[in-house]
Amino acid sequence: MAAGRAWRRPCAEAMAGSGVWLRARARLRRFPAALAACGDQAAAYGRCVALAAGGAAELRRDSCLREFQALRECFARAAKATPT
Repeated sequence: MAAGRAWRRPCAEAMAGSGVWLRARARLRRFPAALAACGDQAAAYGRCVALAAGGAAELRRDSCLREFQALRECFARAAKATPT
């Protein structure tokens, strides 16, 4: 471990007042439903990444940008539509 202070988790009392953990858990509970609504876009992005990373060529940034943006937009719509 590096010299100096070790990382410590914030105490629950310090975080409880703002409801951070409740909001984070609520978002995580909605995640599977939102992801399931975007299966086609996720599959297209996965295929693109697999094709771009295969072979001798290395994966380049933005090589699957169009597919990623479609997945991101679908996920944002699904997350907004999913009840809390």
